Amino acid sequence: MITEKQKMMTGLLYKDSDPDLVAERQRAQALVDEFNATRSGEVITKLFGSIGEGSWVMPRFQCDYGYQIHLGSNSFLNYDAILMDCATITIGDDVSIGPRAQLLTALHPIEDHEARRQRFESAAPIVIGDNAWLGGGVIVCAGVTIGENSVIGAGSVVTRDIPPRVLAVGNPCKVVREL
Repeated sequence: MITEKQKMMTGLLYKDSDPDLVAERQRAQALVDEFNATRSGEVITKLFGSIGEGSWVMPRFQCDYGYQIHLGSNSFLNYDAILMDCATITIGDDVSIGPRAQLLTALHPIEDHEARRQRFESAAPIVIGDNAWLGGGVIVCAGVTIGENSVIGAGSVVTRDIPPRVLAVGNPCKVVREL
């Protein structure tokens, strides 16, 4: 039988109230609390799936599980980042992410109100390409890929993939010009 965690990690509907998932979120929250109190890179190394050399994260940081976050080398997460990592979040090398950014992999049933009422959810991965820059307050929705060398303007809500080497802004985020 497939577990709720296996369902979550493969994009199927799952119950977030599963005791194993709850325990994993509690473990992550304890590490997040320790990191936010100490800013210890050692704690982030325990929390994240992987973190490249020269990368750093500013506090107040929040996530669900941690182990599904992969941060490349020489990348930066500014203050108050929220990474809901129900699916993988892959952040490339030399990426800068502004304060209060949100990377949100969780999805909830839209058409099936009964499944939503029963607290089913699914998730889709987020990928941020090398040398991308996300301004302050950017929200990246589930299933989105942002191409390498692209810039996302502050306050943008990214609901669709963004190609490489463009400036994109707005709600919903749209390409303004090539870079």
